[in-house]
Amino acid sequence: MTTTHHDVIILGAGAAGLSAGLVLARAQAQVLLLDSGAPRNAAARVMHGFLSRDGMPPAEFAEVGRREVMDAGGAVLAASATSLTGDAEHGFTVTTADGSTVQARAVLVATGLHDEVPDIAGLRERWGTLVHHCPYCHGYEVRGQALVVIGGAARAMSLKQAGLLRRYSERVTVVSNGIELTDAERTRLESVGVQVVVGAVAGFLGRPGALDGVALVDGRTVACDAAFVAPVPRAHDSLLRSLGCAEDETSGLIAVDAAGQSSVPGVWAAGNVVTPGAQVISAAGAGSTAAIAINGWLLEKDLDAASAARP
Repeated sequence: MTTTHHDVIILGAGAAGLSAGLVLARAQAQVLLLDSGAPRNAAARVMHGFLSRDGMPPAEFAEVGRREVMDAGGAVLAASATSLTGDAEHGFTVTTADGSTVQARAVLVATGLHDEVPDIAGLRERWGTLVHHCPYCHGYEVRGQALVVIGGAARAMSLKQAGLLRRYSERVTVVSNGIELTDAERTRLESVGVQVVVGAVAGFLGRPGALDGVALVDGRTVACDAAFVAPVPRAHDSLLRSLGCAEDETSGLIAVDAAGQSSVPGVWAAGNVVTPGAQVISAAGAGSTAAIAINGWLLEKDLDAASAARP
């Protein structure tokens, strides 16, 4: 890749980035998407909750999206961005891992996040298939099964998972795994039929590709067909921070307005990088909203420039 100039560079070709790319390409903007090829949902066999795409494999969804963006005139390249510099007046420069640079008038960061999961034996090889994190994404598929929620660093979400999953199954157990439940919290869960087990998890039981239960450090076992863990989301926002984008005082995430614009003019962000709880469909919507805002921003700059140049 040599140095090239574009109207918009989009970092990340997941749901948010692809959606934005499609809107901008159809709006006749010169748009380039750079993607590292490491999507958050890569381990999942299928995705859910996206109207008309429910049950579609994530890789297939991404491939269809890339094809639609390119058919509309956008460009999608496999590359990792290592730095982002510049400003709205002079333009932005993205440097990639191979040392190449690309430039644009505006930037949309849609680099997502990664899930920091607890170090439990057997978890990673079952992540996204037998061990899940989102009841809305996977609860329906495991309805009626024996379910175990494993507590962890994302304490509030762990307890919420247990309550939500009770709607899908009468056999829900939450293993504290370091969480100290208050009497009120335990009463609330038990009152809706959630069994509470106090203990630390040693690992998952079952042959590869299967799940029979979880083993506790003290030797007890809890049988289950599927498990849920609340990971700690780690936003891939270092490029935004390097530009000085302000963060939200409450969440600590990069702050954006309703259209995804950051505190730095010309820089937008959408999807999981600024909204960890966004599902595929809502991330796509955020990307579309940001794209419309970016196109409007570019239009205003063009009109101002044309007006100023008129004799």
